[in-house]
Amino acid sequence: MRIFMTGATGYIGSSAVKDMVEAGHEVIGLARSDENEAKLRSLGAKALRGDLADLEVLRRGAAEADAVAHLAFSMDLSRMVENGQMEVAAIEAMGDALAGTGKPFVSTSGTGLIVNGVQLTEDMQRPDDEQLFRRPEQETKKLVAKGVKAMIVRIPQVNGPRNSGFVPALIRIAREKGYVAYVGEGANRWPAAHRDDAARVYRLAMEKGKAGRIYHAVAEEGYRLRDLAQIIAERLNLSLRSIAPEDANAYYGFVTMFATMDNPVSSAATRAELGWRPTGPTTFEDLRNGDYFDPK
Repeated sequence: MRIFMTGATGYIGSSAVKDMVEAGHEVIGLARSDENEAKLRSLGAKALRGDLADLEVLRRGAAEADAVAHLAFSMDLSRMVENGQMEVAAIEAMGDALAGTGKPFVSTSGTGLIVNGVQLTEDMQRPDDEQLFRRPEQETKKLVAKGVKAMIVRIPQVNGPRNSGFVPALIRIAREKGYVAYVGEGANRWPAAHRDDAARVYRLAMEKGKAGRIYHAVAEEGYRLRDLAQIIAERLNLSLRSIAPEDANAYYGFVTMFATMDNPVSSAATRAELGWRPTGPTTFEDLRNGDYFDPK
């Protein structure tokens, strides 16, 4: 397949490009700089110059492809509204270009909560409201009625080399505060996967997936935050403390919502339907052998 991909030079996207190229697919990645173009070439892919705001470029990239993988997103919390609106417009533009073709379109969402403490499955849908963090799933689902083989991959906390996600954020906070904290008993859970395993789900969805389906790139259904905090404390040689829920924001700051959520997630349907078998190291294995604690 000729695959057009947004977010192709990102943390998960670059691994997805490598996997797709190795599987024999041609990948054209959206590139907004010379540096991104060079990175794509090093991965064996081609580049289409533009960014997520260039709707005509997105339409052209989608129209000329056999499949589209949409992995671009921004973690800039200061521009959450603007970024959310831009992503919705991008999905609509690429979806319009694929309308009536039956071609695969795979977008990205998170495993974030539907109900706190309840195991999330692939069959559980988010409410149809206007909250921006839910809109990518809503907009993707609409494409099925337009004759697009539209699917969603939900991504959990991702581990792997040179990581800049939530686990490194907890390590930075612990260094700044001088101790490692968890809330209450620390029994709340995070789902996780190694980035190479998560990246592979996109290709498998395009090759084997079903229109309208949600897939979970989840290798670990949920490890306890207290156990994660214990490893961080040991590696940093810092004390480990339980804090009250009302003190969580003062300690975690912008990470509070994620550090306090209880979000166990199943990937049983994904494994059964796509034949996906994660092989990468677990989060705790990665923490003990990776570069999380190296100076950045």
